[in-house]
Amino acid sequence: MTQAIPDRIELLIRLCRDMAETLVEPIARAADVLVAALRAGRTIYVCGDGGSAAQAQHLAGELVGRFLVDRPALPCVALTTDTSVLTAVANDYNFEQVFERQVEALVREGDVLVAISTSGESVNVLKAASLARKRGARTIGLTGAGGGKLKELCDECLAVPAESSPLIQEGHLLVLHILCGLVEQALFALASRRRGHASRRRGRDEPKDNDQDKRE
Repeated sequence: MTQAIPDRIELLIRLCRDMAETLVEPIARAADVLVAALRAGRTIYVCGDGGSAAQAQHLAGELVGRFLVDRPALPCVALTTDTSVLTAVANDYNFEQVFERQVEALVREGDVLVAISTSGESVNVLKAASLARKRGARTIGLTGAGGGKLKELCDECLAVPAESSPLIQEGHLLVLHILCGLVEQALFALASRRRGHASRRRGRDEPKDNDQDKRE
């Protein structure tokens, strides 16, 4: 049984190597889309089902909170969290419209929709991406190998080269973390460097602890 553990870890390592060969430029372009929208004062919306819903909320948490840099909050909304809206739309219309209806209500020209589907075939995600594009929003898709139908609805499709849903989700988490890092670097790198410089200067200016202090 224990051999399954290193085998599984090695599987993820191989996936990361494959991603390094195929996704560097697509991820960079997707980051540019996010940065341009945020600089223009627009909002990022995210949707997905199941594990992908958790990924959507993870992205929103990193951007509204922070990833690595202490900086102002960034506008990012997961369309997976309002249970009243989700259940009302699913009950009054159907589950295929739970994200599309929110896109209709919230998404405006210049916003970005990040649509997450391991298969690229989730109907409610496809409907949301399609309407977002019609409303003038940019669309970024996170999918598995091939991209599915979602690929055709996205300005940038980040297709993790795997067939297994758990592996694809692990790849998606890496992609989302890379995107968060690139966004923070693009928008706040200068401020971060200034804070770092000020912190180092304070450290030089502060008196050194004496030996007695260090022993206590």
